[in-house]
Amino acid sequence: MAIQHYEALSIRIDRGVAFVTIDHGPLNLLDQVLLADLDRAGRELEADPEVKVVVLQSANPEFFIAHVDINLIQQIPATPLPRAEKLNEFQAMVDRFRTMPKATIAKIEGFCRGGGSELVLACDMRFAALDKAVLNQPEVGVGIIPGGGGSVRLPRLVGRGRALEIILGCGDFGADVAERYGYVNRALPAEEITRFVNSLAYRIATFPAEAIALAKQAVDIADPGIEEDLVGEESLFLKSTCTDAARRRMAAAMAGGMQTLELERRCIDHVWDQLAGIESSDRR
Repeated sequence: MAIQHYEALSIRIDRGVAFVTIDHGPLNLLDQVLLADLDRAGRELEADPEVKVVVLQSANPEFFIAHVDINLIQQIPATPLPRAEKLNEFQAMVDRFRTMPKATIAKIEGFCRGGGSELVLACDMRFAALDKAVLNQPEVGVGIIPGGGGSVRLPRLVGRGRALEIILGCGDFGADVAERYGYVNRALPAEEITRFVNSLAYRIATFPAEAIALAKQAVDIADPGIEEDLVGEESLFLKSTCTDAARRRMAAAMAGGMQTLELERRCIDHVWDQLAGIESSDRR
């Protein structure tokens, strides 16, 4: 693969492992630029016969990916445009990391919320740094639902009750609890995670590419309906985005400082307390 220029990430290929490093501003906000880069990188890596393993990581010590740019969500039409593909662009980009015939690994060392969480959920494996990684699905707090695979993948990983705790509670989950729930494979000390992930990735890359691809196909036999479930998730997500409550809460969240470094690095509970205060004032 001839590595092309990317605006929001970089790719280094070594011994069959592609290290994809996200480096996009102070938040690694999942905006149109980063979405386009991840989509193109996924397509190119999927087609590259030299790559056997893909590792997603961040150059930002605080943020893996903050979340999807709320400005993009506010522009989504209530009815999807006609398309030939089963999945929408975001779902397809994310799901490619599940379906490509390569092992995909997410190394999470900072905040990983919303669409960032949905991206790592689509990867084959997730490893999180203790006292650094924070995972969260905050969508219900702004009046919508996880629409990029979070509603579909979390119950498969953690069970219905814990999935609803994550999705409805909108709380931050540290690496230790995320491991206990099954949200991530393992929680590792921050000083050990890179060594562990690299060792695992390089080991897998020594195995035959055909065996890696067939092993993924065999494991996926146990979960044949995920694409149809993603289509259903999209329908419910679009229904949620066009409610008055969603429009009101997304606007209030942005006005209150969401997508600024000061707010995003704080516990997410502060955001919900702030929005509750705004709605309480509006009712008086």
